[in-house]
Amino acid sequence: MTKVNKLHHTRYRVNDLARTVQFYRDVLGLQETRRHKSPRGSELVFLKAPQSEELIEICYYPSSGPVQVQPDLTHLAFEVDSLEEFGLHLAKLGLKYSDGPTLNDRGGGFAFIDAPEGYEIELIQPAKSAPGALPV
Repeated sequence: MTKVNKLHHTRYRVNDLARTVQFYRDVLGLQETRRHKSPRGSELVFLKAPQSEELIEICYYPSSGPVQVQPDLTHLAFEVDSLEEFGLHLAKLGLKYSDGPTLNDRGGGFAFIDAPEGYEIELIQPAKSAPGALPV
């Protein structure tokens, strides 16, 4: 039977490769796994979260024109131990949440920050409840 096996990566095209990679590395703590130029000339940087296998491909290809991200079009979601602690980390970098945090009575919640180019990043704090429960 032919079907996909797993998610390999998600690609986001950007206007400023260095600024975007710095954001994902310094703000979110992602690790760069590789970097190269594609046969068509786009510059590609692959990043991953420490506890994930899936990659994020950041693509710089100015020949395609400027990137203009529509509001609420797409986002990446990452799990964090504590939205409060992550908020303090953001403050040290001169940043803040663009929305939230929104917490529930089980201790779970979510918040958003804006990445370069206008892509949204959702941060999820898992609920402190029974195994198998939904994270937020």
